[in-house]
Amino acid sequence: MDELRVGLGFDVHSRDADRALWLGGVRFDGVPGLAGHSDGDAVCHAVADALLGAAAQGDIGEHFPETDPAIAGIAGVELLRRTVSILAAAGHAPVACDLTVLCDAPPIAPQRDAMREQLADALGVSVESVSVKATRPEGLGLSGDGVGCLAVATVR
Repeated sequence: MDELRVGLGFDVHSRDADRALWLGGVRFDGVPGLAGHSDGDAVCHAVADALLGAAAQGDIGEHFPETDPAIAGIAGVELLRRTVSILAAAGHAPVACDLTVLCDAPPIAPQRDAMREQLADALGVSVESVSVKATRPEGLGLSGDGVGCLAVATVR
């Protein structure tokens, strides 16, 4: 299948001071983590939803429901690998993704390359096919209360 398809994903999680913060498969120290049934990695979740949307394969909640004890605490990058398997079974493969993290803290730039590497590895694409950007909500929401991510993915 040579058709290119595009999907959009969005995820947001509130803070949980008792957890480590994982974004794009990378641990960020010194700031509270995110609540969730999994590790709360809003970046990986948004990318997974974008991939599933591009392949018309439902959404993350359908494939990985919060009621499933087998995925409790699952790492976001592992969830992404499983998403890529779902796509493969439907005859699709990731081509690229572009994402924007929305948060006041932590700063994303120091870990951007590590995030790109983790995401590229999980998706089975080159690092050059993964773009990671960030913006602060400028007091319009998520100001210290959580992290959001908007992702666009292309699949073939």
